[in-house]
Amino acid sequence: MNSFFRLIMLAAIWGGSFLFMRIAANPLGPAVLIEARVGFAAVTLLIIAFYLKKQLNMVENAKHYFTLGLFNTALPFLLFAYAAQFLNASTLSIFNSTAPIWGAIIGAIWTRTALTKPVLLGLGLGVIGVSVLVGWEAMSIGENAILPMMAAIGAAVSYGIATNYAKHAPSVEAFNNAHGSMWASVVLVLPLIFLSPAREVPTSEIAMAVILLGVVCTGLAYLLYFRLVSDLGPSSALSVTFLIPVFGILWGHLFLDEAIGFNTVIGSIFVITGTMLVTGFSPRQFFQQKAVQGE
Repeated sequence: MNSFFRLIMLAAIWGGSFLFMRIAANPLGPAVLIEARVGFAAVTLLIIAFYLKKQLNMVENAKHYFTLGLFNTALPFLLFAYAAQFLNASTLSIFNSTAPIWGAIIGAIWTRTALTKPVLLGLGLGVIGVSVLVGWEAMSIGENAILPMMAAIGAAVSYGIATNYAKHAPSVEAFNNAHGSMWASVVLVLPLIFLSPAREVPTSEIAMAVILLGVVCTGLAYLLYFRLVSDLGPSSALSVTFLIPVFGILWGHLFLDEAIGFNTVIGSIFVITGTMLVTGFSPRQFFQQKAVQGE
């Protein structure tokens, strides 16, 4: 399996996560859904850790794992699950792809450095794309769309915080970061399920959506992502961000009959183009790199 195929597979899997959240968010509620998601993911990674004989050192790195678990998993997952009760999968996936834009803004504030012209242009395009989505959703859903959209943006901002934290965090193996932060998320989300229990007894369809969300879209997807980082480097692996909305829109249309509106296409183009400018990603360099690797 070459890196390009892994990239497409990861985008398809992560795009599918918004489909599964749409299916399970309303009947289970955000807290129960996400506790189940991170629980299945944590157990999956635990089994793999046993197989690979990897030591987690949970106590030694507890502060790091809980920080990463809060901003990279628990908080954004909960916010997206809340938003999934109201917004469609395509809209959620597009909001998700703005994470690098927020990461650039937070990074500039964090390091007190000026943003370059391409980054500023990318930020502007990203804002236009989000505005197109926000305006359309506000018209189609009404005032009830405001909080879900703010939650989705908050989730992307949380990912941006996690990205900047990771740059200054203790040096821990990528697999252990995923594994440790997932168990930390289990602990962080657990108290919330008593405040917001499930609304319905899950059907077989809902149960399957949750299992796939936890095992495939979270546990196994992290492994696939870190393999890409190892093969291509962080910058090229980040290109998966641009592909996730394509699959989020596709899966929502195929399985939930979500309409692909003009606003969705235009919003996606602006957000993805803006994200590419912010991250400095070049499709040409990406494929040149793959040609050099002989893949």
